[in-house]
Amino acid sequence: MAFVLASGSAIRVQMLRNAGVVFDTVPARVDEGAIRAALEHEGAHARDIADALAEAKARKVAGRRPEALVLGCDQVLGLKGAVLEKPATVEEARAQLQRLRGQSHQLFSAAVLYADGAPIWRHVGTARLEMRDFSDDYLNAYLERNWPGIGASVGGYKLEEEGVRLFARIQGDYFTILGLPLLELLNYLALRGEVEA
Repeated sequence: MAFVLASGSAIRVQMLRNAGVVFDTVPARVDEGAIRAALEHEGAHARDIADALAEAKARKVAGRRPEALVLGCDQVLGLKGAVLEKPATVEEARAQLQRLRGQSHQLFSAAVLYADGAPIWRHVGTARLEMRDFSDDYLNAYLERNWPGIGASVGGYKLEEEGVRLFARIQGDYFTILGLPLLELLNYLALRGEVEA
């Protein structure tokens, strides 16, 4: 089957390409804010929000590409029961990083595959990250060097770049932290015969 990534995420595209997966990219146009807000209002856990958003994206693109195997992805950051979003401004990024400083938080990276108009596989990877107690001077310099690029990442950091310097401890799969449970996805695709095993 044709394989479609329902995302415009540069890092997800790079991960799949580096793994030798052949795919098309069709960014999903869904109202993530409305879905997230409704689920938060219902008291949904960050993990379930990530899963629901990933499924919404896969479902949307699968409606346009019914012949394809469609992958929807999303990542949500959970901090003591709160859910953080991608910062829209450098001030929001500063506020998020001040809130995360010296604390542990979780990243939930969800992936949902659709085929023939229905979900056939899903996985939510979890990673726990502890930020170090960095100085305000470092934070200001970090933001100056890395904005606006970090605005595309939940929490205001990219672990594959200078964001790694914000952390004291990390538990979890590297690919999950980047936004895609890649190993689990590749194993499933191999079992289906979609990629060479």
